[in-house]
Amino acid sequence: MTTTCQGECLCGAVSFEMSGSIDGFFLCHCRRCRKDTGTAHAANLFSANATLIWTTGKDLVRTFRLPGTRHQKSFCSTCGSAVPSIDADSGLVTVPAGCLDSPVSRRPDAHICCADRAEWDRQLEQIPTLAGLPGASQ
Repeated sequence: MTTTCQGECLCGAVSFEMSGSIDGFFLCHCRRCRKDTGTAHAANLFSANATLIWTTGKDLVRTFRLPGTRHQKSFCSTCGSAVPSIDADSGLVTVPAGCLDSPVSRRPDAHICCADRAEWDRQLEQIPTLAGLPGASQ
């Protein structure tokens, strides 16, 4: 099934459109992804055949590849937020789910690399939820 989605970085300087099939949607808990995102896991969509078009800001996209690994992250050089990347070797397109403005109808396929899961990332459904910021009028 072919999907078309759009997204942009936090400041709006970089925007894109991706079309193609989504081969996987994973929540990765590995140490590298936790460091990339600064949170419990990365949420990424993967496609081996997608077409990625930068609609604005292609010249602002930077990619960091961790030497000796397949791990890479693309980001807006203005605001630092994650944007899609294309692996130079395999052509695999990785789209951070959080940068999408289009709804994602697909649910994640799996939590992966759970052996590296942060100690505090357990039973989070038991933590109270707030509709807004702490101390703000609800």
